[in-house]
Amino acid sequence: MKESGPIDKAKRYIESHTIDADSHRKKKGGPCITFSRQTGAGADRIGEKLIEYFERFNQEFVLFDKTLIDKILEDNELPNKISTYFHEDKFPIISTTMNELFGIHPPIVKLLRVSAKTMLQIGQIGNVILVGRAGNIVTANLPNSFHVRLVAPLDVRITNMQTYYQMGHKEAANFVEKEDKARENFVSANYHKDVDDPTLYHIVVNVHAFSVDESAAVIGNAVMMKFPGWFEG
Repeated sequence: MKESGPIDKAKRYIESHTIDADSHRKKKGGPCITFSRQTGAGADRIGEKLIEYFERFNQEFVLFDKTLIDKILEDNELPNKISTYFHEDKFPIISTTMNELFGIHPPIVKLLRVSAKTMLQIGQIGNVILVGRAGNIVTANLPNSFHVRLVAPLDVRITNMQTYYQMGHKEAANFVEKEDKARENFVSANYHKDVDDPTLYHIVVNVHAFSVDESAAVIGNAVMMKFPGWFEG
């Protein structure tokens, strides 16, 4: 089966770099953009448009979401079944219950460390968009990081879920509520932060006020203003 474009691109990105913090410590990395998002805000679509936006300036970016999980599993030779529990909507507060139930080793606390380490290493290389998993908190001290929060009115996000995932209104509303709460709990339980704290981000974008293309342009312009030297020449 032929791999999809984004996954193929992410794998080429990984293969073309030695993911080693020491080797990149003295090297100037491109921007590392993190997306924190409310459910149904369209992070994937905006991320894809943002990649297209940067291509106009001869800059190639790669978006890491589920492919980041694949990278973590590959590096640590963890059983594939753990990937089901490594998403924000199902990731538990640190405990041994899940380990005992599924026989997962290393323990979940190590998975968090591995996830953070991988995001840091990829972030140091730069020219990446990291979606979710508290990427803004993990990479907060990277000088090349730029953090974005994507928001929209609740009714708009519910409608988006209905449109793009063919859900009924009640199902979409329940899904949005559950996902928002899960992401809030993930950040609070594991990083002791409030996901809605605007000071954790460089910009907060109300994606209902802009089209997908406009949202990408707003973010792209802000990144270029923050790191003008990177886009020169």
